[in-house]
Amino acid sequence: MPPFSAATRLSLSLIAGGAVANIYYNQPLLGLLVQVFGHDASVLVPTATLAGYGLGILGLVPLGDALPRRSLIVGQLLLLAAVLVLAAASASLAVLVLASFLIGVLSTAAQQAVPFAAELAPDAVRGRMVGQVMTGLLLGILLARTLSGFVGAWLGWRAVFVGAAGLSVALAGLAWLGLPKTPPAARLGYGALMGSILDLVRSQPVLRRAALAQALLFAAFNAFWTTLALLVEAPPFGLDPAGAGLFGLIGAAGALCAPIAGRFADTRSPRPVLIGGAALTLAAFVVFGLFGGHSLVALAVGVLLIDIGINTALIANQTRVYALAPGARGRINTVFFTAIFAGGALGASAGTRAFAAGGWPALCAVGGAFAAASLLVPLLEPRGRPRS
Repeated sequence: MPPFSAATRLSLSLIAGGAVANIYYNQPLLGLLVQVFGHDASVLVPTATLAGYGLGILGLVPLGDALPRRSLIVGQLLLLAAVLVLAAASASLAVLVLASFLIGVLSTAAQQAVPFAAELAPDAVRGRMVGQVMTGLLLGILLARTLSGFVGAWLGWRAVFVGAAGLSVALAGLAWLGLPKTPPAARLGYGALMGSILDLVRSQPVLRRAALAQALLFAAFNAFWTTLALLVEAPPFGLDPAGAGLFGLIGAAGALCAPIAGRFADTRSPRPVLIGGAALTLAAFVVFGLFGGHSLVALAVGVLLIDIGINTALIANQTRVYALAPGARGRINTVFFTAIFAGGALGASAGTRAFAAGGWPALCAVGGAFAAASLLVPLLEPRGRPRS
């Protein structure tokens, strides 16, 4: 196995962040898109992008186990650049929605980078190395909206997609030059590869528990974030959308703590990191419930707690699952992130319904219930294997 150098780690971090950013670029541009394509653009464009990303996790990420990862990442990034150009040139909403769907599918190059890091990293430092790459991915999510909003305001929405296409080509070059060439981990046809995903779910209880715990945490996370703007734009706060968006910058703390969580998971055990992350998420909803309805400071503290909690638990769970089957990390990633995607969708739906029915206290109760359920998963699991 090639050595996992600092240059390789940096390359994977940049690729992960740069690829995943593409599914968030359209969100600050929706007002501009509505002016050109009508109100339906505000719903169809982000929905198509996220649906494509979910399908890509399910259908493309497992290929990382059967094909050379470097070549797969390069191919996805070059195709991504092409569909970004298509989005920039869109003359109709139908073309833009199709391009947005394909952008989502191909942006899963980010989900090829993370298991590649787990594959290259030595066992003793896998959590820390994965944490470093995840920092890049999380910062990509954080900074995408800010960058897109700035460029869109000054140069227009088409310039955002053109710039993203150029970045994707640059990342493809970085992948080709900066990533090692590795043989496929498994020699399976596509049908057998996809069928083996169910075998992994059945045979790996640690994977099932990790996926469930993280899905519940992301349900809590999305329940909060889908309703925060509704809270702070109403009295007594009265913030505008830009002010509401500033809360997202606090998420940098959650991203930067990822390597620390990974190091602790390596030297001690992932389990206490997971318990701590779930407990911090639950504590965030306690702060939100007690003080968040009337205090911006309390909301900021809660956002800090929830971001650190979610991301430390994510690194702990990734450390656990990537150690299970070295030749199946792409398929493990598919199971893990498909569960997270489903949990996030459930949380967004439950959160908006709770807020509409009972306001902020109901939202805090729902989010807290998701976080508490996630905390129970590691607390109640068998203790026969301390490293998992």
